[in-house]
Amino acid sequence: MDFTADDLSPKAAQILDAASTCIGRVGLAKTTLDDVAREARCARATVYRCFANKQQLLAALVVREADALRAAVVAAAQPTATLADAVTAVVTTSVDFLGTNAPLTFVCAHEPELLLPYLAFEREDAVLRTAAVLVAPAFLRFLTASEATRLGEWIARITLSYLFSPSEHFDIADAQHVRALVDDFVVPGFVDSEGVSR
Repeated sequence: MDFTADDLSPKAAQILDAASTCIGRVGLAKTTLDDVAREARCARATVYRCFANKQQLLAALVVREADALRAAVVAAAQPTATLADAVTAVVTTSVDFLGTNAPLTFVCAHEPELLLPYLAFEREDAVLRTAAVLVAPAFLRFLTASEATRLGEWIARITLSYLFSPSEHFDIADAQHVRALVDDFVVPGFVDSEGVSR
């Protein structure tokens, strides 16, 4: 079953909040539907009325967080005046969002084996394609839809690379560092010498 944030009832949203809290506290493997029901202060049967199983609940949680990330990056890019400003805002907003997401932070620190299959080979390509579509709307004022999606994939690749393999010379969370990278390697690929996107 596919979910969007708009499809969720208030009770389902409350259950997802509870799942997020539980995963942020003890991780994905140890979180049970009983734990989620307790955290949500509802009966286990109520959880099952909203989500058939743990896998469906987790899928809905991922979709909700992805929707929230998309909204955050689009809002961050909206007031910017240039493509370089928009890219910088999207990267730093994404890093802040991912770095302050308690469930993701816990899984990265204590259960990385659950993420690794999605960051290699065909699954990595699927994750990157999804991320590209997720952030592309932030660039539609400056680029065509296909260019915006291509830029979104570049951003996803670079951001994930620096998040999972930090550099002592470059801070992906620092707007000045990101802007220098954008000016050197991104803008020349999308804007011609007269400042027109190509």
